[in-house]
Amino acid sequence: MKQLVKRNLGVLVMFIALFVSSSVFAQPPGGGQQGPPSVPNAKQIQKKVAKVSKKLSLSDKQEIQVSKLYTAHYEEVKSKLKSGRPEQKEMEALENKFEKEANKVLTTEQQKLFAAYQKKNRQQQMGGQPPIGGQRPNRY
Repeated sequence: MKQLVKRNLGVLVMFIALFVSSSVFAQPPGGGQQGPPSVPNAKQIQKKVAKVSKKLSLSDKQEIQVSKLYTAHYEEVKSKLKSGRPEQKEMEALENKFEKEANKVLTTEQQKLFAAYQKKNRQQQMGGQPPIGGQRPNRY
């Protein structure tokens, strides 16, 4: 009888350990969200523009232009997402297009600062991890 109780107790402990470990490892690395982040709304875009403006020391004219570029960019992103899950290459093309348009508005020094800002943002969105194989994360 004692052996049966010990055996059943051992099996029970093993199942509990298995359940706990599977629950812990079921979470994404770093506790980050799965899937693409949501597209920012107008208020969030303005916050982002204000942050970029401060980092890059944008003039008032540049800030207005960058704000328009961000708004147009996220509208394009939103329309791509509405029609289903877009290919990563499509989203990267949109990002590259945005960066090229933004660089036209910026001075050479601001372009360097903007590139560093974008790189830091990508790493933060990946939980501080550098991109694997040099690939950019799908940030939308």
